[in-house]
Amino acid sequence: MNARRRTRTLLAGCAVAAVLAGTAGVASADSSTPSSTPSSTPAPGPTGDGAKALCKRVPRIDRRIERALKRLDAGPGTRGSVARLQQRVDNAKKAGHTQVATFLQDRLDFRKSLVTNLQQRQKDLNDVKSWCRASGGGKAAS
Repeated sequence: MNARRRTRTLLAGCAVAAVLAGTAGVASADSSTPSSTPSSTPAPGPTGDGAKALCKRVPRIDRRIERALKRLDAGPGTRGSVARLQQRVDNAKKAGHTQVATFLQDRLDFRKSLVTNLQQRQKDLNDVKSWCRASGGGKAAS
């Protein structure tokens, strides 16, 4: 029984060695071909600006921005709002937790800039929405 196991292991090892030797031969043959030849087919890229798809997604994008702005502008009782985070910063300062207050203040600064950014996106999206109406849902652009 022990001799059979040894023979099987030896045969499996030889098979693996043969496969690896064949792969190495193919790899060395492939690497000898010149790699500086330009490809005859160009890489696939975008064929348009995606106006039709964007016009289709405008209502969903608008709802998402509205939801985010509503949450950010909510009162201190709403998770994710600027007011709630401001209250947490104030509480940390009052308790004397300066490291926590600094961390939360950085998050608060980012969240306030997020409000400005989302408001700008909302204005830009309104321009896109009116363009989509005028161009028939982006069909004229295709």
